Amino acid sequence: MGPRPLPLYLATALAVWQSSKLALPLLRQRSLIGSKTAANQAALQPLQSLADEIKTLPLPLLEQALKAEVAKRAEALTIGIEAYRQHPHRRSGSKPRPVWQEGTTRLLDYAPASSGRPLLLVPSLINRAYILDLDRNNSLCRWLTAQGFRPFLVDWDAPAEEERSFTLTDYVAGRLRLMLDHIEEHASQPPLVLGYCLGGLLALGLAQLESHRLAGLILLATPWDFHADPAVAPSQLRLAALLTAPLIDGQGLLPVDCVQALFFALDPWLAIRKFTAFGSRDPDAKGTRAFVALEDWLNDGVPLAGPVARELLIGWYAENRPARGLWRLAGQRVDPRALGLPTLTVIPNEDRIVPPDSALALAEALPQAKVLRPPAGHIGMIMGRNAKRCVWQPIAEWAASSID
Repeated sequence: MGPRPLPLYLATALAVWQSSKLALPLLRQRSLIGSKTAANQAALQPLQSLADEIKTLPLPLLEQALKAEVAKRAEALTIGIEAYRQHPHRRSGSKPRPVWQEGTTRLLDYAPASSGRPLLLVPSLINRAYILDLDRNNSLCRWLTAQGFRPFLVDWDAPAEEERSFTLTDYVAGRLRLMLDHIEEHASQPPLVLGYCLGGLLALGLAQLESHRLAGLILLATPWDFHADPAVAPSQLRLAALLTAPLIDGQGLLPVDCVQALFFALDPWLAIRKFTAFGSRDPDAKGTRAFVALEDWLNDGVPLAGPVARELLIGWYAENRPARGLWRLAGQRVDPRALGLPTLTVIPNEDRIVPPDSALALAEALPQAKVLRPPAGHIGMIMGRNAKRCVWQPIAEWAASSID
């Protein structure tokens, strides 16, 4: 039941709205434009105009109006959250039977009778795999099947006791290698590997270890330089790693709500905007059902195994080991410059989760990389209204034309 972590969203909304009461007297007492720079003056001018208007009105009247507005916004947010929670939409489409399983990791074959090019799809370890098969009418896996490919989807699921001690090497050199063995045994031609988000780095690692067994590599919104975003300082990333360390040490996992809180920090007001607007939507509209389907997936996260969480938060985000040439898998340094596979890198222009500059750093290091820059966001590139035209179709065309 989302949005999760719900207490964090509600506390943020109420704290911001209630802080307006503290700001009101200040707006009546002083000028906001203290800087002499033209840029700062231009940025603050709308707020300064509001402050000038406020000074002409009685304070009790303003306080009453502000109180009413806070209540109105809180009610709209509550209505939106309840409308989402009560919506009848449920994910549709039959689930393929697993053809391989070890521990909690499963491999789903979407076209067992197909002789088409096999395609191993590797999602992130953080979110559920079914973003690539979100619904019967919105599924990259099913669409690729209709184009003549044979998609195999990796379903990591939540780590059980066995996976709690896993490192990224265990997932890549262990589980992914074994799945590649299965595909090689049951398919007539070498597979392509497609990785999405952090799953793209797992796919890259597999490609380096097993390039002789693969036909090509497709990377969707895959980060590489984790310090490429100037808005996020490395010290902030190190602080996040420090704050989560006690949870990881105590539970052996990074809990789902802690993972969700890290995503929340990227845009603390995003969920509040979304759910405030959702309450006024037609519950039977197609776009409403799509919203619910996506939010169900977003809130259906999985915890991370403790060693993996440390590798991601400290090794990748805080220390930027991939871009610095320090990330190792199975004892080998992961070096995209040494990869000789045909590669398609899809880098959405509007991605706010993986900054385009972070993904471009990887594309520039890959010797045979073709870059596709669709006008989409991180999730919109997979299930947005233009995803099929801007991303799915180019992937299929590249795979058909670039692989012998």
